[in-house]
Amino acid sequence: MPPRAKTDNTGLRELKRALREGAPGQLYLFHGEEAYLRDYYLEQLKKTLLPPGLEEFNLHTAQGKDCSVEWLEQAVDYLPMMSQRTLVLVTDFDLYGQSEAGREKLIALLSSLPDYCCLVFVYDLLPYKADGRSKLAATVRAHGAVVRFQRQEQGDLADWIARRFQAAGHSIAGEDARYLIFLCGELMTNLASEIGKISAYASGQRVTRADIDAVAIPQMDAIVFQMTDAITRKDFNRAASVLADLLHSQESPLMILSVMGKYFRQLYTARLYLGRGKGRGELMTLWNMRNAYPADKLMDAARTFSLAWCRHAVRRCSETELQLKASYGQERELLTGLLMELAAGRKAIPC
Repeated sequence: MPPRAKTDNTGLRELKRALREGAPGQLYLFHGEEAYLRDYYLEQLKKTLLPPGLEEFNLHTAQGKDCSVEWLEQAVDYLPMMSQRTLVLVTDFDLYGQSEAGREKLIALLSSLPDYCCLVFVYDLLPYKADGRSKLAATVRAHGAVVRFQRQEQGDLADWIARRFQAAGHSIAGEDARYLIFLCGELMTNLASEIGKISAYASGQRVTRADIDAVAIPQMDAIVFQMTDAITRKDFNRAASVLADLLHSQESPLMILSVMGKYFRQLYTARLYLGRGKGRGELMTLWNMRNAYPADKLMDAARTFSLAWCRHAVRRCSETELQLKASYGQERELLTGLLMELAAGRKAIPC
């Protein structure tokens, strides 16, 4: 499988450089799923461009539904008051969905922004979709920077988690930081909230796995992973308890089974790789896994099962999915039965 393509983060590098030099550009377009970073750099722009106490006069904002090309033309012409620059901040404006006349006006506007104005388009709820071949998209690239705020690499994210805990008077091991990422996901906004709760709960200077498990709210994929991991350890009571909690919280039985099926397909892959002398790295590449924690757990579990049993587990998940779709009202019984069967043992299963 070819390696993942490197993401182009030229826009973010340009933004960082401009902020370090205290000279932001005139046009930016912010998009991407990492809202924490986006909001952080918006605040840095405000601090750099707007003198304290004068934000009301030099900051002009609009939501997409209340914005128009005419509003933009007026906003960028507002002169700064007791400031060198103004900041025009527009959220969820459908830049590329305007009429042909509107796009022509936007091209003229973005091509000749006043030196004192910094115009920022932010995509939050509205997905950012641009036709790279269009004249308007070329104008944005030529006169501004498109900044994508993406999920951070695992190493950078683990370092950030350590710094957050350090600021709260705690420390955390790298392995436990990666476990927190696995448990709660990779988005920094959610992680910041969980770090705050864990810091308030932890009694020792060193944050432990027990501290994390006590108060962190895991994402569904992590919960189901823990349940299926309990199955591979023949801990049926633990697996059944997790399943009962998931069903009680109204999680979709088909969604639960879907994540279970993915786990056993990954386990089957890990068992195949062990037989071929391959390891964690190849497993992570094939499944596009960013975190080594679940990969290590899968490789460890694969060592305790036969290839035939792993194949059987994948097949039984698929068969149970068909039964779920045809047997309304029996979801709990079918899922519990599957857990009991798979947790029953590691005996070789005939092919």
